[in-house]
Amino acid sequence: MEKIGKIAVIGDSESATAFLAIGAAVYKVDDENKAEETLRDLVKSDEYAVILITENYAAKMEQLMQKLKQQTYPVVLCIPGSTGSNGFGLAGVRKDVEKAVGVDILSN
Repeated sequence: MEKIGKIAVIGDSESATAFLAIGAAVYKVDDENKAEETLRDLVKSDEYAVILITENYAAKMEQLMQKLKQQTYPVVLCIPGSTGSNGFGLAGVRKDVEKAVGVDILSN
């Protein structure tokens, strides 16, 4: 199946619904178990190039997020939820940048 440019969003209803405007497939979930199940199903489907997941759910499945980071596709990224950022996404970016550059250039 063609996955170039296809985007999926996993999150609570308020956070995910806004992404309908850009044509993303939206998966509204109510708890971290459903979020993890949905993420695993979407990865297996090989249908999406990018999967966005709200930080509140991503933070509760850190091992799976780290495993998916090792794969080329799909790209799985954290986005802030409707209540704002909890810092999980930025912490991941900070670790990745430090690994690539050798120093934390994002610290204040």
